[in-house]
Amino acid sequence: MTIVLNRAALAAAAYVFAGLTYALAQAPAQNPASEVDIQRGVEYANHDGTSLKGDLYLPKAPGKYPALIAVHGGGWQGGSPTAYRYWGPYLAKQGIAVFAISYRLAKPGQKTYPQAVQDVRAAIQFARGRGEAIKVDGERIGLQGGSAGGHLVSLTALAGEEAPFANAYPNDPYASLSARVKAVVSFYGVYDLQQQWNHDVLHRPLDNISEKFLGATPMDNRKLYFDASPMSYVLKSKNTTSFYLINGTEDDVVDRSQSDNFLLALKQSGFFARRIVVQGIGHYFESDPIEEAFSKSGEAAGPVVRFLKERL
Repeated sequence: MTIVLNRAALAAAAYVFAGLTYALAQAPAQNPASEVDIQRGVEYANHDGTSLKGDLYLPKAPGKYPALIAVHGGGWQGGSPTAYRYWGPYLAKQGIAVFAISYRLAKPGQKTYPQAVQDVRAAIQFARGRGEAIKVDGERIGLQGGSAGGHLVSLTALAGEEAPFANAYPNDPYASLSARVKAVVSFYGVYDLQQQWNHDVLHRPLDNISEKFLGATPMDNRKLYFDASPMSYVLKSKNTTSFYLINGTEDDVVDRSQSDNFLLALKQSGFFARRIVVQGIGHYFESDPIEEAFSKSGEAAGPVVRFLKERL
């Protein structure tokens, strides 16, 4: 059957199409935040007089969800939970709760190792202990962090149940609970503190972040640098935690060889380990808007969600 449209019919069809296009353009944009329950400033511990707080991003629908403790970067000296203002809602919409935390930061003359790791442990225990009250499945907890946060989540996952990290704050409400996690997502993390110290001597001699974090140089205490490095704990006996590593090709803050070497060690020790190398980008892109066009953070979002849904 052949359909013949005259000029009047074509004009009428064009008018209808134009009307639909205009209506769609005028329709209010969907508000992603309406799908997510956000609770800011939730205290998870008090360590040595410091109130430690975080922002909870939860799916609004009733349920019991896997959860990520998200740990911001900033050279162990700066940053805040707002670094996850995009990842928090994004993951919550995917059915993954996020608790973006603060932790104690290094200041001039004041190191925060091992305290920062102890803070991350407490956040895991809080999420596990609060459980259903915050819609969290205590058996399905993971970690995400970027840069210094990548270091902290990796070290906590691999060594958090050992001294000097474990049992430092026995009066925490959930101190008796395990701080073990099932999965780690690390953006451009620091995995070898000695290597980072060497890098900073050349590239940022007035702000050696590893030295400030640890409170000593390698020449003062090489064992300290070894003990504070996630690389030192990549052992077959610990390979029940899965890792997803992300870094850019143009990173001048944390050399990409850190991720190269850490991934190799993980695979040699039988860990489930995957990696994304994002082309043409340097440091700091984890905190970029995920759903923005050409977002480098967005390039990693889909694979990260698939990893978490498989491994948590």
